[in-house]
Order: sequence, then structure tokens, then C-alpha cells
Amino acid sequence: MIKLLRIARREYLAYVRTPGFWLSLLLLPVGLSTIVLVPMVMNRSSPTPIVTVVDFTPYGLTAVVRKALAEHGPGGRPRAIVATPPDNAGANAAEAGKRLSPYLQGDRPLPGGGHLEAAVIVKPAGQSVAIDYWSRNVAEGGLEQAVGDAITAEVRKIRLQHLGVDAATLARVESESPSVAFYSPKAAAGKVELADRLPGLAGLAMGMLLWMVVLTGAGMLLNSVMEEKTSRIIEVLLSSASVPEIMFGKILGVACVTGTILAFWMSIGAVLLTLRSPDLAQAMAGVFLAHARWAYFGLYFAGGYLMFATLYVTIGAFCETSREAQTLLGPMMIIMSIPPLFMSQAIAHPDAPLMRTLSWVPLFTPFMMAARAANEPPLWEVASTAALMFGITALELWVAVPAFKSGALATGRFDLRLFFTSLARRQAP
Repeated sequence: MIKLLRIARREYLAYVRTPGFWLSLLLLPVGLSTIVLVPMVMNRSSPTPIVTVVDFTPYGLTAVVRKALAEHGPGGRPRAIVATPPDNAGANAAEAGKRLSPYLQGDRPLPGGGHLEAAVIVKPAGQSVAIDYWSRNVAEGGLEQAVGDAITAEVRKIRLQHLGVDAATLARVESESPSVAFYSPKAAAGKVELADRLPGLAGLAMGMLLWMVVLTGAGMLLNSVMEEKTSRIIEVLLSSASVPEIMFGKILGVACVTGTILAFWMSIGAVLLTLRSPDLAQAMAGVFLAHARWAYFGLYFAGGYLMFATLYVTIGAFCETSREAQTLLGPMMIIMSIPPLFMSQAIAHPDAPLMRTLSWVPLFTPFMMAARAANEPPLWEVASTAALMFGITALELWVAVPAFKSGALATGRFDLRLFFTSLARRQAP
């Protein structure tokens, strides 16, 4: 045990003393903030698009579109500016789109200035209307939906008036907006509140946190083992410590490195949240303390990290260069990209057949079970999936001990035959 802790301490200090560690410590919130703020900044800084409406109907729908696009824009701005169409656009309904194409392509400016982003052509279609939506951006769909909804509502109102429904009745019907209250038998007070949603958010956060730790620790473990194998330091370690002590020492050391970064910023975040919103901070603390969720999260977090870390250490022992490591880890990275796709869905559909099935796949177990924590899976499922996860980890260790020693002492490129030979000839390290 003493040798294991010494190796872990050596591994920890080797990373903490590097400038990269401190850069990671300082830049972590910058990266997370950038992910959140960049889309907001882009929405606020993007110019307001210019839209024109060519109305061939007698209903005067231009004003309806102008009102719809004047609302709900970023930063309180209108979603779009409705400009007067060029004179030649209203000559023929069939030719209106083609006449507006030069303005949409940017070849011609509008008469009032600016470049056209989209055009709405409204034309009669039997007793109703048809809408041709032209846009410079083929991927844009938000304005199209807003324009279509506004025109549909206005045409429906006009048709009802023609059928004899008076304007006062229509206004009264449109003003009716029933209130909706969300209740659940699992909510403490019956009515669903923020405190009832926090367990699901906490589960998603823990799952994503484990995913980030695994990805970060993978690179550290691989690089550490490869460097020591290349410099022959691993042979010195093998002469003075057992393989399990070396493996667990490295895993523990890297876990402490990533834990230090996360603990630092999580502590700062907890302090800021407590000062800004004490009630929310108390509710979040209650989420982890209630129903022993701290033990639930800790079980899958520790088991998931150990399962993946053992795999990465073993792979690193068979690699001479980072290129070989990337080749071996390529399939693993593809698999690791799957859990985030399902974790957010596990909050809304924790008992969906696919979510429950993935919970029994060891590589997905810690992520899926963390995300499903809010639904409080039955104890038998928790015990069974945890036993399966640790059983796979024990099998990994049974394979990893001789494989690590054979790979660490081998020279040259990764040899699959050498890997399986090390398993066939298992011997005490």
C-alpha cells in the first residue's frame, strides 16, 4: 500500500508541477463559459435580417407578417425587418420568386437600402392562400415557421368572420388562455416544482462529469505509461513494486489531478451559488443528501472511472508512440461519444426500454444509471448493474496485470499475438 501511495504521489506531483496543469485549472471555466456565451453573443451581434412580403391576396397580410416578426428577437430586437418589395416583384405571382432572386443573391440592393434575406409571396389558392417562402439561407427555418403561423391564424380568423362569427367573439376566444399546472405523484407537494426537477439535473451533471473525467484522464494515463516505457523508467518501477501497485498508483494519481481541478472550481461555484441564491444551494445540497444519493452517485462514479482507467493503462503499456495509442483508442472514442446522446433523454424517459437496456451494458452503465437517478431505480437493478460493472472491472484487472507487465517490457510496435500470449501464460507479477 505504501508503494502504491508513493507512485500515486509521484504521478500527482508530476502533473501539478507543470504549467499545463495550472493553465487547465484557470482555463476550465473559460472554456465552459465560451460554450454557453458564444451562441448568445452571435445571436445578439448578428444583423437583423430584412424580409419583404409580396401579397397577391385581398387580405392585407403584410401587416400581419410585420407584427409577427417584430416580436421575440434576440436582445429585444425584432426577429426581422419587413421592407417594401421592389416594384417589379408584384407584377405576376408566378414570376415573383424569380424577380426577387437577384435581391436574395445579393446582386441588387433593395430600393430602401440593404440586402434581402428572405421573401414571402402570398397568393390565392382556391378559398385559402398559399405561401412561397424564398430565403438566401437554405438551412434557415425559424422565420419561415413564424410567418406561416401568423398568416395561418389571420386567414383562419378571416374565414370565420366570413362564416358569420363576429369580431368580438373572435377576440374573446383568442384571449382565452387556460393555465396549466404540472403535477406528479413523485413530487413532494403534488405540484412539480424546481426541487422536484433537481434530481434529474444532478444525475445528468454527474454523468457528464464522469464522462469529462474519463476523457481527460485517458490522455494523462496513456501519456504517462508511454513516456515511462520509452525512457525505461517502467522497468525500474517493476523491479521495486508489483504491477497492481504501479497500475493503481497511476490511476489514483491521475484521479487526484482531475479531482483537484474539478474540486477547485466546484467549490468556487458552490460559494457563488450560496451567496447569490441560498435557497437553490440548499435545495441542491438536499438532492445529494436525500435518499443517500451521494452514495449512489459515488458508487457509479468510482466504478465507472476505475473500469475505464484500467483499460487505458493497459493499452498504454502496449504503445510506443501516440499514433499507436490513437489507433487503439479510436474505436473506444467512438463508443464514448454515445453516452452524452442518451443521458439527456434519460431524464425525460428514464424507464424507456432503450435506456434500461443500455444501463446493463457495462461501458454505458455508470452514465445511464447516473442520469436515471431522479427516477430512483429499484434496489435490485442498482445492485445488479453495480455488480456487473465491478465484475467487468475485476475481469479487466485479471487481464490487465499480466498484459501490463508483458506490454511494458516489450519493445517495438503493438503486437496482438503478444497481447494474447501474455494472457495465455498468466503468471504472478
